[in-house]
Amino acid sequence: MERENQTGGRYFLLMGFTEDSDLQSFFFGLLLSMYLVTIIGNILIILAIILDPHLHMPMYFFLSNLSLADIGFTSTTIPKTLLNIHTKHKLIPFTGCITQIFFFIVFGCLDNLLLTVMAYDRFVAICHPLHYVVIMNSCFCVMLALGSWLISVMSSLPETLTVLRLSFCTNIEIPHFFCDLPEILKLACSDTLVNNIVVYSMTIVIAGFPFFGILLSYSQIVSSILRIPSAGGKYKAFSTCVSHLLVVFLFYSNGLGVYLSSAATSSSRMNLVASLMYTVVTPMLNPFIYSLRNNDMQKALGKLLRKMVFLGKGTISGPPKIAIQ
Repeated sequence: MERENQTGGRYFLLMGFTEDSDLQSFFFGLLLSMYLVTIIGNILIILAIILDPHLHMPMYFFLSNLSLADIGFTSTTIPKTLLNIHTKHKLIPFTGCITQIFFFIVFGCLDNLLLTVMAYDRFVAICHPLHYVVIMNSCFCVMLALGSWLISVMSSLPETLTVLRLSFCTNIEIPHFFCDLPEILKLACSDTLVNNIVVYSMTIVIAGFPFFGILLSYSQIVSSILRIPSAGGKYKAFSTCVSHLLVVFLFYSNGLGVYLSSAATSSSRMNLVASLMYTVVTPMLNPFIYSLRNNDMQKALGKLLRKMVFLGKGTISGPPKIAIQ
């Protein structure tokens, strides 16, 4: 095979979902609708938290960051995919591919870290309720959020920068709808040992340790809930964790599904379905999970939607007329 070093003029070919034009139209409509639901749902969550003083609490502060991360996570891949389907132009430049890899890892890590921080918030609220306000003060919450963003960016750099050292063969086709790092490494003509070591090391640190932290937090939470004497008290304490547990389950089960499908089968179609669940479905469902299971969030969203409808009617009807006598 002919080898070629990476330059600014290098391109990859994203194969996408299918070559069938009818199915492409179906996937375009499906992805566009899911993307719009994801963006609108998460923006509404963010606005509701910002505008409602009752939601100015640590749990909702971290939730707004999670919604922002989900918007970024989905926007890293889906707009380019929609553009490719619409224009029937599948090329992506090497610089665009590297950029996509970088931000995909950043927002994936950020989701992971924010879920861990939210688990810690629930741990403090249930296991140390008398010290909750002191521990989870505004300064500490901001530090946790900024730390999650900073760690995510720093964690993405090693995995992304090591791709720059690789050489690739000509006529490269990526059997995916975005530049997935494992698929990129498979196409390299040069040795990828260093890249694989970096990827596995960062996965253990950024995914393994936070997941262990979530398990540890919830083991303490369950232990504390079981010590509550009344059934009503147990239900009330557990109900504050249900939404977070569902999101954690979706995130890790779909993420695990992506890597298991990639390792267990060579079928690109199975990998595409698993990746679609991970990159689109999970961020789309998060706003529904947090709003449907949370009365405070439902009230805040109701107020926000009523305010938006009122402003919309005022815009349509125009400014009030002033009678001239």
